[in-house]
Amino acid sequence: MTATSSGDGRSQTELVVNEIAQELRTLEDGVAWFSGLPSASRREVLRQVGGYVMQAHITSADGRAGVARSGVKPTANPSVMICMDPPRYGFSGLPADEHVKAFRVLVSVFVVADTRRRQTYCKGICGHSWHNLTSMPAGPEQA
Repeated sequence: MTATSSGDGRSQTELVVNEIAQELRTLEDGVAWFSGLPSASRREVLRQVGGYVMQAHITSADGRAGVARSGVKPTANPSVMICMDPPRYGFSGLPADEHVKAFRVLVSVFVVADTRRRQTYCKGICGHSWHNLTSMPAGPEQA
């Protein structure tokens, strides 16, 4: 399994993160997938998920709520970075021993922000393929 391809044009990262956001996969399953990747792939995933978080237009409340649900201490580097105003990115530049914490924080913050956006901006009219995974065929590389 790779971090970047699912066989149907969607990135594996996109699929995993959105499955977590839509409760089709647990955060722990996502962490297990992430932890099994080589170091270079983990850095790339952190860059991608950081991009998803930026696109979700997180608020400071999203950051705090995401950190709370992540299981990572609020004083850990990734938690502090995401809760700054404005949030700091560059999670892929953190030391390797902080990558799992960074993944947990980024995905958890994304879940909060994306859920908020699906319930407001996209409610009843959403055409985003990544918001409709239950109607999409799963990629062949499910973890």
